[in-house]
Amino acid sequence: MLTTRDPAALVLEDGRTWIGHAYGATGSTLGEAVFATGMSGYQETLTDPSYHRQIVVMTAPHIGNTGMNDEDGESGRIWVAGYVVRDPARRASNWRARRELAEDLVGAGVVGISGIDTRAVTRHLRERGAMRAGIFSGEAFGAGVSTAELLARVRSAPPMAGADLAGEVSTPEPYVIPAVGATRWRVAAVDLGIKAMTPRLMAARGIEVHVVPSSSTIADLEALSPDGVFFSNGPGDPGAAVGPVRLLGEVLARRIPFFGICFGNQILGRALGRGTYKLGYGHRGINQPVMDRATGRVEVTAHNHGFAVDAPLENPFETPFGAAEVSHVGLNDGVVEGLRCLDVPAFSVQYHPEAAAGPHDSAYLFDRFADLMTGATR
Repeated sequence: MLTTRDPAALVLEDGRTWIGHAYGATGSTLGEAVFATGMSGYQETLTDPSYHRQIVVMTAPHIGNTGMNDEDGESGRIWVAGYVVRDPARRASNWRARRELAEDLVGAGVVGISGIDTRAVTRHLRERGAMRAGIFSGEAFGAGVSTAELLARVRSAPPMAGADLAGEVSTPEPYVIPAVGATRWRVAAVDLGIKAMTPRLMAARGIEVHVVPSSSTIADLEALSPDGVFFSNGPGDPGAAVGPVRLLGEVLARRIPFFGICFGNQILGRALGRGTYKLGYGHRGINQPVMDRATGRVEVTAHNHGFAVDAPLENPFETPFGAAEVSHVGLNDGVVEGLRCLDVPAFSVQYHPEAAAGPHDSAYLFDRFADLMTGATR
C-alpha cells in the first residue's frame, strides 16, 4: 500500500494521539518519537543507521517531492522504525528520481502516517521530550482495537536510554574503501552505524579506509597497521556501549591518532572519564549553529543525536590520558559539540561534517584528521 485514505494512528507514550492516513507500509511499529528539522535530505535521514529504532517526525510539510534515487543513500537500507509526514508528495518531480518515496517505504516494511499536523507533534515533543511511540494502521488499527490497547503496546516498548544498538547496525564483515589517487594514510574505521559519505570524504583525501565491525578488538585494529582510527556515528545510548569505550581507551593508550563523529564523540567522552546524558528532545536537522572555540568561527551544521557528553566548558580538564578541552559548543543550548585531547592525538565532534545533504561548513575536519596523522608520522 502506498498513500491511501485508510486511517492510521500515531500514539505517544503520554497518551497523546493523532489520527491520519496510512503512508508506506501498513501494520504497526514501535520506537522513540523524534523530530527532524531539515527541509531537504529526507533520503539521507531515512537511510542513516543512527535512526535505528526511531520514529521520525518531519517538520517540513512537503516530503517526497524529489522521490528516491540510487545514489544518495547513506546505507543499503532504510533504518527508521516509522515515518510521520504532513503532506506527502503525490508524485516525485526530479530527474534523478527512480522511485516514489512511498514505494521504498513499502519495500522496507516501514509503517508511516500522513495527514497530521507535524508542527503540533513537534511542539509536543519539544515540551514533553522525546518519548516512545507507535504507528498503527490496517488490521492493527481496525475495528475492535481500543486506544488503551495501543497505548499499552507503546508503553511496553523498550526505551532508548540503556539501549546498546551499535551491534545491530554495524557491518558483519570488514570492507575497504580505497583512496582516490595515491594512498597517503590507512585508517581503521569502527562502524557503529557509519554513513556512506564518511569513508568517501576520507578517500577523497588519500585515505584508504578499512571499515571494521563494532565488535573489533585492539588486535584487529593493530593488524591493519593503521595511521589513524575513526569511530563513526550510530544509534543507542553511549552509556551502554561498553566494548567501544574499552577499545577506544586502548587506542588512546597507544597514541594512535583518533577522530570521532557523533556517537564517536560520545564514546571519546566516556573513554576520557566523562559521563553522557540524554537530551530532552535532541538535535536533528541541518541548520544547527556551532562555534569552534579556538577560532570563534560559527559553523552551520547537521545534527542527529539524542545524547550528549557531560564535560566542563572551563578548559582544560583532566582525564586518564592527560588534559582535554571542549573544542566546539552548540549556540542554541550550550551543549558540548566537540572534544580535543591535548596530550594524545585525538579529537571528535558531535555533529556531522560529512553531511550529505549539506551544509558543508565543517568538511575541514577531515583535513584536520589528515594533519593529525601527518604529524604523528613525522
